[in-house]
This record gives sequence, structure tokens and C-alpha cells, in this order.
Amino acid sequence: MKNVKKMVLVLTACMLGCMAMAQTDDPVVMKVNGKSVTRSEFAYSFKKNNADGVLDKKDVEAYVPMYVDFKLKVAAAEEAKLDTISRIRKELDGYREQLLLPTLVDSAFIEQEARRTYENTAKRFGGEDLMTASHILVLMRQDATEAEQAVAKQRIDSIYGVLKDVKPEDMEKRFAEVASNCSDDKGSARNGGALGQFGKGMMIPDFEAAVYAMKAGELSEPVKTPVGYHVIYLKDRHPFEPYEFHREAIWKFLEQRGIKDVSANACIDSLAKQDSVSREVEVEKLFKDLLERDEETRNLAREYHEGTLMYEICKAEVWDKAQKDEAGQEAFFKKNKKQYTWDKPHYSGIIIRAKDAETVEKAKRLLKGVKEPDWATTIVKALNTDSVKVVRVERGLFKQGDNSTIDRMVFGDTTKVAKVVKDYPETAVYGKLIKKPRTFKDVRGQVTTDFQSWKERTWVEGLRKKYPVEVFEEVVKTVK
Repeated sequence: MKNVKKMVLVLTACMLGCMAMAQTDDPVVMKVNGKSVTRSEFAYSFKKNNADGVLDKKDVEAYVPMYVDFKLKVAAAEEAKLDTISRIRKELDGYREQLLLPTLVDSAFIEQEARRTYENTAKRFGGEDLMTASHILVLMRQDATEAEQAVAKQRIDSIYGVLKDVKPEDMEKRFAEVASNCSDDKGSARNGGALGQFGKGMMIPDFEAAVYAMKAGELSEPVKTPVGYHVIYLKDRHPFEPYEFHREAIWKFLEQRGIKDVSANACIDSLAKQDSVSREVEVEKLFKDLLERDEETRNLAREYHEGTLMYEICKAEVWDKAQKDEAGQEAFFKKNKKQYTWDKPHYSGIIIRAKDAETVEKAKRLLKGVKEPDWATTIVKALNTDSVKVVRVERGLFKQGDNSTIDRMVFGDTTKVAKVVKDYPETAVYGKLIKKPRTFKDVRGQVTTDFQSWKERTWVEGLRKKYPVEVFEEVVKTVK
């Protein structure tokens, strides 16, 4: 009895030891808002974002806070239930099917479609040979006069006369030269008259009848059809090959037209019918099974899901708000004014293009007492009418190199030529040089970017206070 008890204890200890080992095979690196991040998940993201070719590589310790911030944004998105919004849900479902469909491709289904394609094509050719031919065409209208017909006939006879005595071994090359220079079918003439391979029913009847009466390597006498006269060179003819000969080409043709997706979708529909569930339910079931057995798919699915949520929450909570907040941008600019400088002065003003010098002077006089943002609209409203446009105005903040007219007339760069616009020969500038930005609008792009980054940092600081974060440093050290 003691021996049995001892054996049970030993077995129990072994089982507990195995369970403990299994639990530590993929330990938790961190917890963000109560959700565990395993070492394998963290390592996957770290390696992918620090692969060869990445310019700003991080070591593991530096990557940890970046990944924490990422997970905090995902947590905020999940709390906001962004993944329930129909637009985002549709995008996520679309990617899910993108991952799922390739795993359901049925080769037997594609083979069946390939054979069906072959059989339909073979049936269309009716058992006749495949022909490879070239032609030279002399166009002639069906209602051509007798004189026009005579000219066309004389021309095709002349072409035939050039070719009829060419040696068989030289015919292909010589025919191509003559076709390139003489054929009225410019499409085929670019390829030496070549029409490619064709079968029964693919050419006009008179032309087809003439070709099928020829032998490979033969040159025809002039052939009349509804479009004119032809001289034909038959390069090759042979029976329609068996399926195996065309199989690879047919498969490629079908794949280019999405046969793999057709196959996978047919598989889903068949399984859904078999299980008596909707297509959506079947996709959910199949995708869940795929996630359980395939680590790469799990990583890709999680990456896309969380990446989409992160993007959407940042866009909603930070980027869009910051871009619209001009008062916030102006305050940010004033607070950080020293970091917004220029190496060289910029020119703030307008370019006036007018019908004559008098109009230019009128435009300048109109601007006295008018604020700079209103210069352009003041001139245009006062001098132009709906029917008569005597002046055009271009307003901007220009640095040297931005505009050839400003470069020459303001910055004195004589290597540049001031642009002259048709119907507006007189050109003048009005404005002033400024040494540094006056408001955030003078450096709007840079300020907007910096303001968004600051708003994002502030927002993430708030998320760190809102959601609990635990990082297990000992596990982090095991990530290589």
C-alpha cells in the first residue's frame, strides 16, 4: 500500500512538473490593462520591426516602452468599441478572408475547371488544325470603284511578285520585311505581319478558307476578302494538342482570373451548406480553426487587427483633432517659437499677372490698408468680372527656389526666367521679405506635425495613468 501511494505521488509530481514546464514555454512579458502579452507575441513584433533594412533599429529594452504604448492605444480602441463600427468591421473581416482563402484552395476544383476550359476551346475549334500565319493586306472598300479595285489589285500583285520566288528557307524573314513596309494592317505590320496562332472560326470566312487550304511553309497567291486583298504565309499548322500540353498555360490563365478565390469560396459555400449554417458563421469557424493550428496566421491576424484599431483610435483622438485645432497650433507655436527658424528669409506676398501695366498699378493701389490674407480676393473682386478677366493673382510664402518669378524679381536670381502667362504679359510682385515665421501658418506643416506628436504623447501619458501596466523584466531579458 505504501509503494502504491509513493508511486501515485511520484506520478503526480511528474505531471505537475510537465504542466509547469508547458506554462513557462511561452511566459508573459507584460500585462496591459489586464491582458497578457506572451514572449512569442512580443518577440514576433520586435523581430519584424527590427529586421534588416529598418533604419531606426531598437534593442529589446528600448522596444518595450514602444510596445507598451502600442498596446495602450489598442486598449483605448477596444474600450471605445471601434471594432464594432461597420466600416472597421468590414475591413477586419476582409483581411480575415484574405488570410483564410489561400488555405482552402482546392486543386481538384481548379483541375476540373481547367479541363472544362480545354474541352470548350477544343469544341470551338471543331477538331480542325491550329494555324500560325502572317499576312500582308492591301485595303479596299467593298464599294470601291473599278479604278480603285484595279489599283488595289495591281499593288497586291506587285507585292506577290516580290515574294513568290523567295527561297523557302528565306521566306519567313523576307515576308516579315515586306509586311512591315507594305501592309495596310498596321497592327500586324509592326510584328512582320504575324497574326499569331488561331483556329477555326477566328478569322473572316474567305481568309480562313484560304489558310486552311494551304500547307505549312506555303505562300498564297493574292486572296480577296471583304476588307481587301491579302498575301498569306502559313508558318505552321498542327492538330489541337491534348490537354496535358496546354495544362500549365490554362492553369496560369485561370489563376490570373482569380480561380483560387473562386475555388476557396466554393469550398466555404459547400461546407456551410453541409453544416446548415450561414456563410459568415462557416467563415468564423474555419478561421478559428486556422488560428489554432497556424502560428504565422495568428501573428498576422493579431497584427492587422490591433494595427487597424491603433490607427483608427489615433486618428480619432489625436491626428484629426490636432489638425483642426488652429488655436492649439498657434499656442503650441508661440510656446516653442525658438525651434521654428529659417536659414534664409522668405518672401510673403503675391504675384500679379495682368493684361497691361495700368492694371498692375490699379491692383497695387487697391491694397493700401488691406490685410495680407485678403490681398488676392480684393484685387480679383475689384478688377475682374464674370465675362472679363484682366488680372490673375497668386498668393504664397516663398523661399528661394520655390518660384522662378519670385527668384528673379525678389531674390535677384538672374539665372531664372520669370514665368509669362498667355494673355497676361505684365507681371509684378507685392509683399515683403520676412526673416522668421510670424505665426504658425508660416510653418503650418511642421507645426501641425509637431503639435500632433505632442498631443499623442500627452494622450498616451493619460492612458498610462488610466490602464495598469506590468512589465516582467526577467522575461524580457530572455527575448533574443
